[in-house]
Parts: sequence; structure tokens; C-alpha cells
Amino acid sequence: MTSLDSIVASQPILPFDIESIRADFPILKLKVDGHPLVFLDSAASSQMPQQVIDRLVRYQTTQHANIHRAVHYLSELATAEFEQARHKLQHFINAREDREVIFTSGTTESINLVMHGYGRKFIGPGDEIILTVLEHHSNIVPWQMLAEERGARIRVVPINDAGELLIDEYENLFNEHTKFVSVIHVSNALGSINPVKQMIEFAHAHGVPVLIDGAQAAPHMKIDVQDLGCDFYVFSGHKMCGPTGIGVLYGKADILERMQPFKGGGDMILSVTFEKTIYNIIPQKFEAGTPPIAAAIGFGAAVDYLSAISLEAIAAHEHALLNYATEQIRLLPGVHIVGNAALKAAVLSFVVEGVHPHDIGTLLNQQGVAVRTGHHCAQPVMQRFRIPATSRASFAFYNTMDEVDTLVEAISSAQKVFA
Repeated sequence: MTSLDSIVASQPILPFDIESIRADFPILKLKVDGHPLVFLDSAASSQMPQQVIDRLVRYQTTQHANIHRAVHYLSELATAEFEQARHKLQHFINAREDREVIFTSGTTESINLVMHGYGRKFIGPGDEIILTVLEHHSNIVPWQMLAEERGARIRVVPINDAGELLIDEYENLFNEHTKFVSVIHVSNALGSINPVKQMIEFAHAHGVPVLIDGAQAAPHMKIDVQDLGCDFYVFSGHKMCGPTGIGVLYGKADILERMQPFKGGGDMILSVTFEKTIYNIIPQKFEAGTPPIAAAIGFGAAVDYLSAISLEAIAAHEHALLNYATEQIRLLPGVHIVGNAALKAAVLSFVVEGVHPHDIGTLLNQQGVAVRTGHHCAQPVMQRFRIPATSRASFAFYNTMDEVDTLVEAISSAQKVFA
């Protein structure tokens, strides 16, 4: 499921009409300081097509009501649309049942839900949790909080100079104290694609459950949670052409049933007295209060949009963009790419000799080119490469080869300013 090369080998380089795709995104018509917007920050948040915008407007203008609580027309309609969105997400990741799809506010909340619901119940003093150097802060800090509270220990898988996990070191970390693994599928800082299926199989051979942070994978490649075999898989809507404030926690039903709720309130209960509360069944058990109804329905529309294009076609186009950008940037003297894994998603982090990444980002912005600068909420990665930050261009299927040329020209122009 992670080999882009195998996908690309069976796909034409441009398997869809890029101009038709771009026409779906109103924001791509924007100009910045007189320059056409070149949006290369989709790893932080992708743009939204008109089809998703229209679906949100239709819900808000003709279907809006609270769900699960009333028998009137609008409530029943909103409930049906909300649950249909869950069903769409189930099929998108090939979960066995739609009750294994929990709606959250995003990847961060999904990880925190597992930390509280599973970790606080099953992880205790002396237990060990395996993470990797590549993790986003949202997949580090919750486990550190748990370890401090429970007297557990964090173990970390190192990487090589290319930004690839050292799998032998990963396997050597396992012992009788290992109780959980949480690992990113695709590095947001470097684009490295981790061999998560292999890692899951090894962990399961030792009886250890695994959470996969798929925030950077789900927008770019076909995800099959049954094939991966993971116990948990988490991702966000706003990185997949959907709204902000919505995400998914996939969990195997038998594990979710054994977990304790993360939040208490309405809709996550079957009955409440001052003596005792009986919790609801999954997924409602983990969805306390009024959920982000419009966002969930919009997420369902985004999944429809991506599926109509096909994740295979998206991966092939983005892979071609990444290869071309890598080739062109390597031709620039004094520009160094950070992270050269053999398997990469469409993320390109780089540093320019003698120029701080924030200055690069500012100068590129003056030419309409939007990139991310900083540590990308992945400070351990920066520490590994002994740098404070990088500039990061992250590509999506709506980007073009011409935009890559504009990026390269903008970097070259920025270098001249500091020459």
C-alpha cells in the first residue's frame, strides 16, 4: 500500500486533465501581489474544490438540524446525511464496519482519544511505547503525557541520513515491556513513506497494538486498513480537500469496545442516573455532544471527489511533480534537499545556504509562491539533521509542472537578493 513506484509503473504520468481539475478550485484563481497564486502548502492544509463548497452550502441552507435526537424531517435528514458520510469514510479506507469509524476534530484529537481511551486503561508503570524520530508533535506529546502520568517509558526509532527509519533498530526495541507502537505513515517534514505494514506485522507478532498517523498518507495514496492490519488509523479532512475541524479515528471494533470514553456528555450514553451511567455502543461512545455535522458531510463530499479522480491517479501525478521538482532544485547551487528517502510522498524540504528559511518563505511569497517554513511541528527531525528549520514545498494533484518551474525561479531570485 505504500509503494508509489508500483503505482506509477501502472499509470500514465498525467492520468487526468489538470486544467479541468484546477478549474474546480476557485482559490487557485487568486493573485498575490500581482502574481498568480502557486500554492505549495497542501501538507498543512489542502484547498477545497467547488463541489465540496457546494455540498456544505446545500447542507447549511436545506438540511441543517441537530442529529440523533429528534423525529422531525430536518433532524432525520441531517442524521441520514451524517451517517452516510461515515459510510463513505468506511469504504474509503476499507474498514470492516462503519461503526469502526469515529468522527473527531482531526488527527490530533484522534491520537489523544486513543491515548486517553486505550493508553490510560492498559498502559502502566514500566511499560514502553515505541515512537519514531519522524513523528509530528501531535504523535509525541500525548504519549509523553501518558508516560509521565503512568510511569511508562518512550522508546524512539532512529533514522538514517536519507530520512528512512532503521527497521533493525525498530525491531530491537521490542521486549516484554513493549505495550504500544504509534508511528507516522508519511513524514510531514520530509515526505518519507514508512514501511508500516511490515512494522505492524512485527509488532503483532509480539502482541503489541499499533496506531498509524495517516494525516499525510490518506490524501495521497490508497489506504486499506484491513490489508495493513493496523489497530488504529487516524487522519484529517482538511488535508483531503475537506473542511477543517473534522477527522477520523479508525479502530478495530473489538479494541474500541474495550476502551474507556475520552469525553462525557450527550449522545455517548444509553442511560444516566446519579448512581451510574451506561455508555452507548460504538461509534457514539466516543462522539460526545453535538458533532461537526456540516464538516462531516463536507468530508464525505471530499472523499467522493478524490475517489472520482482515483487515489492511484493522484499518486502518479504527484510522484511526477516530486521527481521533476527534485531534479530542478538539485540544479540550484547552494540549495540542499533534506530527506531523500527511496520512497517519498510529494513533500520537498530544503535549505538554502546562508539564508534562513523564514526569509526564503517571505521572498517566495512576494512572488506568489506559498511554501511552509519552520520546524513543521517535527522538532526531533530538525535536531537529527542539526538544522533549525526548512522551507517545505508540498504538492497536491492540482499543482502543475509550470508551478514547479515558478518555485525554482523564485528560489533562484531569492538567492540573488542575499548574494
